[in-house]
Parts: sequence; C-alpha cells; structure tokens
Amino acid sequence: MIREKIRGGRGGRGGRGQTAPALGRCNVAFLLPLLPLLPLLLFTPALAAQDPVDQGVRLGITYTPGMRPGMLVLGGPHRELLDSVRTIIQRDLGYSDRFEMIYLPGGDSLVLGVSSPDASGSSDPSDLFVNYSLYAALGADFAVSVLEEYDSTLSVNLYDVGGEAVRASVRIYHTDPHAPDFRMAVHRASDAAVRAATGEPGFAASRILFVSRGWLYSVDSDGANNHTVSPPGTDTFSPGWSPDARSIVYTRLAEDGWGSIVVHDVETRQESVIQPTAEYLNLSADFSPDGRTVVFSRSWDEGTQLFSYNLAQDCCLQRLTVGRLSDNLSPAFSPDGRRIVFESNRVGLAQIYIMSADGIDQELFAPYDYGVTGDSHSPSWSPDGLSLAFHRTVAASPQLFVMDVRGRTVRQLTSAGRNEDPTWAPDGRHIAFKSSRTGGVQIWVIDIETGRIRQLTRLGQTRMPSWSAPITESNQP
Repeated sequence: MIREKIRGGRGGRGGRGQTAPALGRCNVAFLLPLLPLLPLLLFTPALAAQDPVDQGVRLGITYTPGMRPGMLVLGGPHRELLDSVRTIIQRDLGYSDRFEMIYLPGGDSLVLGVSSPDASGSSDPSDLFVNYSLYAALGADFAVSVLEEYDSTLSVNLYDVGGEAVRASVRIYHTDPHAPDFRMAVHRASDAAVRAATGEPGFAASRILFVSRGWLYSVDSDGANNHTVSPPGTDTFSPGWSPDARSIVYTRLAEDGWGSIVVHDVETRQESVIQPTAEYLNLSADFSPDGRTVVFSRSWDEGTQLFSYNLAQDCCLQRLTVGRLSDNLSPAFSPDGRRIVFESNRVGLAQIYIMSADGIDQELFAPYDYGVTGDSHSPSWSPDGLSLAFHRTVAASPQLFVMDVRGRTVRQLTSAGRNEDPTWAPDGRHIAFKSSRTGGVQIWVIDIETGRIRQLTRLGQTRMPSWSAPITESNQP
C-alpha cells in the first residue's frame, strides 16, 4: 500500500520629530505636504530587484493593520551590488511579516545621509546625518541602510527612528554577487535586523528542500537560488535536514520498489547509505536534535513500522512500533529529543500519535471526533516544541492545522485548494507546505499570525518541503 502511494504520487508532491504611527505603503497624496522638505532629500533610481517584491495575499486569519512597526529600506549610491543587497534585505524584511514595509512612489527611496560635517568621508553610521524627522513623518519606526565601507565590505545599519540611534550594524564581507555564500551573508544581515528591531528571530538565512518529479531541490527562503541536490538519475523521496543544516537525509527509490536512506553532505556532496536501510522500503527519516540518531519508517509485507538507528556509533537498529498490517509513518523528534510524534492507522483512519524516544508510552496526540474528523498526516514540531502542525482531511480535501501542545487545542489554517506536508521555519511563525490552490502543485509559505501567504516555488508538481535550521557562518558550506 505504501509503495503504491509513493509510485502513484511521484508526479505530484537630524532633528527630533514625533514618531508617526506606522502608515504602511506611502502614496503620492501623503507626500505632498513634504514638498518643503525636498532640499533635504535625494531621490535615487529604483532598487534593481533580482525578483519583484511579492506583497503576498492574506487568508482568513485575524489581522489588524497598522499594529506593526513601520520599516523603511533606504536608498543610496546607485550601484549594482548595493541595489542587489537592498532588494534582498527589503524582501527579507517584508517576508518576515513583522513590519509594515514602506514603499515610496515609483520604488524610489531616501538616501540615509551624507558624510559627517567635517567631510572626513567616514561611513561610521554614528558620523552620518540621519533625517529621523522625515523618516518618522513617513511612518517609519525603523530604517535600514546599506553602505559601502573603505575596505570594499558592506555595512547594514538598523536605525531606531524614535530613539534616534543606531540599533544594530552588521558587516558583510562577501561582496561578490556570484559567490555561493553571498546571498546567505545578506540574509543573515536581514535576520540580525529583525532580531535587533523586534527581539524575535528571523528565518531569511535558511533553505527549504523539496521534491519535484523525483528530483531533490534546495531553495533559499525567499524563493531564489533554486538548485538540484540529488545526483542525476536519482529518484528521491521524503527529504529532511540535520539539526546543523550540514547534512541532508532522503530516500533513494529503486526500480524494485525498495528504498534506502541516504545521508548527503551539503559541503562535499558526498553521500552514504545508512546500511540497515539497504533492504525494504525505508522513508521519512528524521534526525534527533543532537544529530546522533535517525528515526524512520520501514515498509514490508507486514505493514510499516518505525525504527531508530544510532548514526554516531553506526549500530543499534531498534524497532519502535508493532502491529501487523498497520502503517506508522512520518516520525519526528520533539525539539528536546525526548518524544517522537508520528501518524498511524492502527485503529482506522490515520491520526497523530506520540511516544517516548525509546518507543514506550504510545498514545493518541492530536484529538479528533470519530466518524467526523478525517485522517491526519505529516506532523511537524515547531522549533520551541509548543505547537504541532499537520494536515487533516476536511470535506474530502486536506488542510493545514496547528495544535497547541499544552492544551491540545486545534485550529485550521487553510481552506483553499489541497494543502499538505507542513514544515516549520526557524522563527516558529511561518510554515512551508504543498498546495494546489492555483491549480498546479507548488510550495507555499504562510505566516500563522497574520495569514499572509506567498508562493515559494515555480517548478512543476513540487511536494515534501523540509525547512532547515538557520544557516550560520559556521555551518555555511
């Protein structure tokens, strides 16, 4: 049964001013009263975007406009490198869903300031004139500038408009736009700005794996830098990340219906098969939080059961579930490594269960109404372990749900199209998932607080997304 599902679905899956309220996107009428201030302004050409900024659409989740701080990405010298960095940062900050982004007419933005009064040419943000009053009048609570330093590096500076101070400054040393680590360095600067402004983590410096027509792909969190991961000719299934984002695990499908679990090193691209998975169909592997153990599903004539294997010692295969002809799938370690959540059809329709990491104390986890609630699949822990996402059938169509782990209360996130395979972003606020809402099956991202949703992929028939941990400089290939 499991093999049939896999094979059959392969084609699918200055001066002080009063801080104004955040006004969102400015319009021309609003700018008219500012005309007397034009001598203080220097307009620059529009930011040269690698991709258009996606404003997104919103779902039926409660959202009150104007309650988020206003964010303005400032312009400056019109150079390809600087424009590219500003565009990436503007997109990242918008996708964080933590700010009301302020876009000026025609895409123009304001220059942050000029050299210090002594004309020393210093690019230290504390030496520059900053027109806080104007930024406040535009509705900005924060402003970001990108400056070129004397040593050809770049600095990304976050200004607290109300406090008239530099909140954070990040240096970007990778300034070759074609270098493999350039975009991730810019994403990390965006995340630093998010944390400095809000105290909350960002997710820009992360990647999402997904499968399209049997090929395994990786894409940056903003939808750029899409590339294949699996070797040519490999038929892949159920990918996942190691906790440090240095390794990828996936199932390599064979023509005979078997599937082995492969560990792929992101930096060297070297691959190795987990030896106990060389026989039968093995899938849905997940790393423990310390990266020493994997848990996975194995399917054979007696059903599908869960096993764990000690990768660090390369030994000790342990069976975790029993039950002839039942299917136990999609295991996922809790962030503390003490529990494993999974789906099982042991009493009928598949539902979400939980057990200790050693397989004991198995019980139903996500509540459901027998005879009313549909089947439930693909559980995914939030990074803080306080929420669980999964998809459940509603009126013959799968939809995303999130459960509060402590109270075990469940709420529905989606309703349009078929929505499956949720995976959490590192910020614990966004979820990537597979959806047919526009006809073709693509990967989308939803902000569970505002309901904003955006399309991530543009390839055909994508599925099985898996979101990485933050890509830091220490784990950057």
